[in-house]
Amino acid sequence: MVTNFPKVMKDIEPQMACEAEHHPLGVFECQLCALTAPYSYMGQKPPNTQSVVLLEESYIMKDPFTWDKDRFLILGSRCSVCSRLVCVGPECSLFYSKRFCLPCAQDHMEAFPQEIRQDLEKRKLPSKGPASRPSSRT
Repeated sequence: MVTNFPKVMKDIEPQMACEAEHHPLGVFECQLCALTAPYSYMGQKPPNTQSVVLLEESYIMKDPFTWDKDRFLILGSRCSVCSRLVCVGPECSLFYSKRFCLPCAQDHMEAFPQEIRQDLEKRKLPSKGPASRPSSRT
C-alpha cells in the first residue's frame, strides 16, 4: 500500500487545487453600481500565470467560462484618489496609469490629456432619471 502513495497523492493534488479555486476569498462589490462577484485573488500577480504582472492591486476571479486555470477576469480595484472600490466597467471607472472612479475622474478632468477628457465627456455619470440606452462599447 505504501508503494501506491505517490500515485494517490498525484490523484488528490489536482482535486485539492480544483476545490481551492471554488472557495472565494470574499465577495467584490462595486461601490458605484453594486456589481457583486466572488473573488479568488487580490493583488498584482494572478495565480497560475507565469509572466503576468498587473499595474494595480486588482480583485480577480477565475474565468468561469473556461476550464483553463490560467484564465482570469479582473473585477475591479480601489480608486487611487478616494479609495472607493470600483469595478472595471466604463460606467464606473477609468484606468489611466492608475484606477479612477468616474466621480473622481470627472472632478479632476483637467488633469487628464485631451483624448481622455473627450472619453470622460462621453461617460457622463449615471443619472437618477429614466434609464438611458445601453452603451455600444464593449
